[in-house]
Amino acid sequence: MPDREERFRVMLDMVEALVGPRPRVLDLACGTGSITDRLLRRFPEAVSTGVDLDPALLTIAEGYFAGDERVSFVTADLKDPQWARKLPYDSYDAVLTATALHWLHSEPLAALYGQIGALVRDGGVFMNADHMIDESTPRINAAERAHRHAQMDRAKESGVLDWAEWWALAAADPVLAGPTAQRYEIYGEHADGDTPSVRWHAETLRAAGFGEARAVWSSPSDSLLLALK
Repeated sequence: MPDREERFRVMLDMVEALVGPRPRVLDLACGTGSITDRLLRRFPEAVSTGVDLDPALLTIAEGYFAGDERVSFVTADLKDPQWARKLPYDSYDAVLTATALHWLHSEPLAALYGQIGALVRDGGVFMNADHMIDESTPRINAAERAHRHAQMDRAKESGVLDWAEWWALAAADPVLAGPTAQRYEIYGEHADGDTPSVRWHAETLRAAGFGEARAVWSSPSDSLLLALK
């Protein structure tokens, strides 16, 4: 994924700037714990709750962080109105997510933002780094997409695994085979969500109770949206 580490760096810069170096963090749709890993390397006194529904990715995350008392994981469906009741804390300094919520359509995503607004403490932050497409620039969008996919094709030719190949390896792994099968029962091949614009995200988060919201980083295809409670 282009610029992956840069978006994480800016995300953690903003965590430090707005809530300090010892945050309580909710790693939303945490996957294998990529955000939590970088969070704890930079802020050793932070604590993190990872929440996800994918049994395969959670198996990897739980194995990687086994024995680390700063980290806990919760299995929950973010489309379930009661998912937040499973969390170990009532509020968080920061809720962070990356390249995950585009799996949701706009209506359930707006509902989720309302729940996140209730979880973030006053003065806390929510950040979402994801595909955010401005539909008013279709020619730019088409050119960027073609260029990005050409880069991906070249990477694959050099031996980089694509989505399908990665999951094929997981399905053949003795530890991950069972959780991967369960994952496909839940999601199928790939969820079909939306990629609304930065403006939509900012307006929806303000309606959810955040006082300020804007992009703090962007690439030609993605943005990091920060909302301050």
